[in-house]
Amino acid sequence: MVPQPLSRSTLARSSLALAAVMALALPVSAESHDHDHDHDHDHAEAHSHDHDEDAQRIYKGLFTDEEIQPRTLADWEGDWQSVYPLLQDGSLDEVMAHKAEHGDKSAQEYADYYAIGYETDVDRIVIDGSSFTFWSGETSVEGTYESDGYEVLTYAKGNRGVRYIFEKTEGDDAAPEFVQFSDHAVSPTDAGHYHLYWGDDRAAVLEELTNWPTYYPSEMSAEEIAHEMIAH
Repeated sequence: MVPQPLSRSTLARSSLALAAVMALALPVSAESHDHDHDHDHDHAEAHSHDHDEDAQRIYKGLFTDEEIQPRTLADWEGDWQSVYPLLQDGSLDEVMAHKAEHGDKSAQEYADYYAIGYETDVDRIVIDGSSFTFWSGETSVEGTYESDGYEVLTYAKGNRGVRYIFEKTEGDDAAPEFVQFSDHAVSPTDAGHYHLYWGDDRAAVLEELTNWPTYYPSEMSAEEIAHEMIAH
């Protein structure tokens, strides 16, 4: 059966890892060991704090060109679920309430805003190596993709984002020609979630800013996803 093309609205659309390194040395005495341990502990805490500050700065879209690095599909490999159904069934109500407590809109206004952003018929995506499978209910289309670089976008508020772009090399005709990832990171890291934009016109997809289907690991429960959103 030939898969039916997915509409552009359907195909219009994304965890930082921290490693701590500790240097161990043989103590000259118990006192010097304690001092060295405290120094290493303080240094590790300072390094962790600086790393967290950098991660938050980049997450907000405040980064330099020098910080941007190429990425591979390995960063997004896995089985992913759309959060749009969770917004529709009320699972994200507490997230909208939390945003209302700290923002300038009501919970319903935030829900309406995210309904536009999250909207998609593609409720599941499986990425395995260079292969994508896009699921819409029981219907799926597949494609193989390779890197087509990245583009840096500057938004109205002055912050920026990076779209990592991949082009189809083979697969179903209904699979989009281009997919573009945005996950608030600008260098190789395993994504905890991502926004995905896609379609057949590379430039047109880059201009899409209002619809950004968002995907979290399929293994996560609705409650886990809600708590993760609130934490960010």
